[in-house]
Amino acid sequence: MGDHDGPADCIFCAIVAGQAPARVVHETDDTLAFLDINPITEGHSLVIPKAHATDLHDIGPDDLAATARSAKQVAALLTERLGCDGINLLHATGVAAWQTVFHLHIHVLPRVDGDLAFPFPIRGSSADDLDALHRRIVGG
Repeated sequence: MGDHDGPADCIFCAIVAGQAPARVVHETDDTLAFLDINPITEGHSLVIPKAHATDLHDIGPDDLAATARSAKQVAALLTERLGCDGINLLHATGVAAWQTVFHLHIHVLPRVDGDLAFPFPIRGSSADDLDALHRRIVGG
């Protein structure tokens, strides 16, 4: 599957190098997609850049674009083959965001109506709160 230059203990780099097994569903010169061994939904797949990047802050723009393109292709493949009703894309950067494997990856989750409950509380914000937050982000 190609060369890699990532850390020796990176399981995703081992998969890219052919040193660890994976059920590959899609591959390009720059990316690899395979079934998640702990799926949330049937067909749950992971899309990774072949070149090691720890997270969103570490990946170069070309590898990120290639990974996003592959995630779109995997979503189309899973929709066609599994007949799912929808797709979620999920990415985590950092432990606080639930990142557990420190090689950038995008989860592609095929969804069927009613399969999962929405996992996050929806918090309302006042206009004043949004204005204050906006100033913190963009200045002013």
